[in-house]
Amino acid sequence: MQTERSDHPLTREDLATALRRGWADFRAAPLYGILFAGVYVVAGWALIGLGAGHVAWTLALSLGFPLIAPFAAVGLYEVSRRLEAGTPLNGGEIFGVVIAEKDRQIPWAGAIIVIYFLFWTFLAHMLFALFMGPSALTNISTSWDVFLTPTGVAMIVAELIVGGILAFLLFGLTAVSLPMMLDREVDFVTAMLTSLATVRANLMVMTLWAAVIAITVFAAMLPAFLGLFVVLPVLGHTTWHLYRLALPPAGAASPA
Repeated sequence: MQTERSDHPLTREDLATALRRGWADFRAAPLYGILFAGVYVVAGWALIGLGAGHVAWTLALSLGFPLIAPFAAVGLYEVSRRLEAGTPLNGGEIFGVVIAEKDRQIPWAGAIIVIYFLFWTFLAHMLFALFMGPSALTNISTSWDVFLTPTGVAMIVAELIVGGILAFLLFGLTAVSLPMMLDREVDFVTAMLTSLATVRANLMVMTLWAAVIAITVFAAMLPAFLGLFVVLPVLGHTTWHLYRLALPPAGAASPA
């Protein structure tokens, strides 16, 4: 088991190219993008409807739920792959590919993501309890005053720092692994190790890409998650093209 390495270091121009291609793919097949993004939007609505707890837990879960639906992401990658190859966008075939992934490596990657996410929610609760102590028994769903105290501010800063580190590590594990598992016959461990190696080798560009994802997803979530109908498909298509630029097929010429 070994990681694959790219001979094409990524640049900011590559990221801009991938974003343009991602936007072009969304414009070429908007219905597929909206449909697959709907998985995340409906999950967000359900989260609010069921009540995830007070605002801190709702925010934590809302930021994490787009990470637990890799099959919807696979659908976006498949659309981009077909557009790239000039293959007709046959709905039955696209959904067939998505369904077929249940027998390949995507479920294993999804399990890792879910476990990772559950660990983060547990850690977030632990940090809250450690910082807030007895005040954790206060009904903070009716008042945010406790978060305005020095202890409350310190707790928020700690959660942001720890959450940011864990989120970037998860980003590193999945940045190119999900499209790679769709595109190639590799196991999920090799794909994730390759993804980490790709992020490490292109740290500045991939950090910028992670920032783009975080900012645009957060902004898209504000109007009742409706912005995700556009942002998530564009990000998904862009992920496919960034993967292609970072790990071009064997024998392919270096991307321009």
